[in-house]
Amino acid sequence: MDIDDQTSPQDKPPAGAFVGLHARVLEYLGMAVCDQELASGSIVKIEDLERQYNVSRSVIREAIRVLESMGMVSSRRRVGILVLEPSNWNLFDPQIIRWRLATRSRIAQLRAITEFRMAIEPEAARLAATRAPLRQASDLMGLAGRLWAAGEAGDQKAFLKLDIEFHTLVLASSGNEMFAKLDSLVSEILAGRTNYGLMPAHPHEEALQLHVDVATAIQRGDPEVARISMLRIMERTMSEMNSMWDSPHQSSEFIRQAEFE
Repeated sequence: MDIDDQTSPQDKPPAGAFVGLHARVLEYLGMAVCDQELASGSIVKIEDLERQYNVSRSVIREAIRVLESMGMVSSRRRVGILVLEPSNWNLFDPQIIRWRLATRSRIAQLRAITEFRMAIEPEAARLAATRAPLRQASDLMGLAGRLWAAGEAGDQKAFLKLDIEFHTLVLASSGNEMFAKLDSLVSEILAGRTNYGLMPAHPHEEALQLHVDVATAIQRGDPEVARISMLRIMERTMSEMNSMWDSPHQSSEFIRQAEFE
């Protein structure tokens, strides 16, 4: 069956998620592994994938090489392609994050990354208050103001863009190059929450104020206030998400509906 014909339009990955046939096959295989359609521990034959997607062996091999680099599969000579356990995956890879957010493991992925952000971003804000150049601190103030305006206007597209810029700049302003490299992870999780209808249309005023508090504390050089304010942002996020994590609506039907709301 041709790769373009095997799924309905609503089942396909978002437009722009791939470019060209190689990337499209990679998208479907990555999603299949993340959603356990290709279950961990299973063996897949390249010739079976050729027939399933109606593409050449070279296209399949290229996609498999990328998945191997992510730790998702392992090629075994005369055996086939072994699908590896998630513990082997590069879970910080933005593409893996994006795939997992598009599967039934979405809620678990959101929880894991939010817990990770809670451990990292308050410390990044604390460091930024002691290290951020004046220009970056001023830029944070400007972003916080525009973020507030977008939130009050209910402009989710603008809010998402500004929120990503804000948190990315805090990470960069920490002066810690490892923190700064987490920008793509934060970007993917914020985009995922918005794209799957898991963000309120109008952010709570307290959340908007806390972003201003973080920026103000960094500009004033107050590390403890910066840390506490960012921690409260993360705690609000956890609180907003807890109702979903503990809800019986974590069914596949709820997940499918959330994709199209």
